Amino acid sequence: MTLALFSSEAERVRQCFVLLRSLRDRVRQSAPAGVCLDELSMGMSGDFEIAIEEGATVVRVGQAIFGARPMPDSYYWPTENKEREFLP
Repeated sequence: MTLALFSSEAERVRQCFVLLRSLRDRVRQSAPAGVCLDELSMGMSGDFEIAIEEGATVVRVGQAIFGARPMPDSYYWPTENKEREFLP
């Protein structure tokens, strides 16, 4: 399972999914008999299409179903060197 980099640049997001898939593939080669590594949980409402293109079998699309969170994205994904502005 992975969450991609929070970025509007599709190729930067894609690389997160490519990396997880390649890690899974490498681990799969040395996995013991009977261990099945078929699932890739990656992608959220904003990037699930890219995740599916890169092999996701499970995506999280809560915001697509239930709507936006009450707090802005910057609350959940603060930028580097920036304190959360919305702490209670």
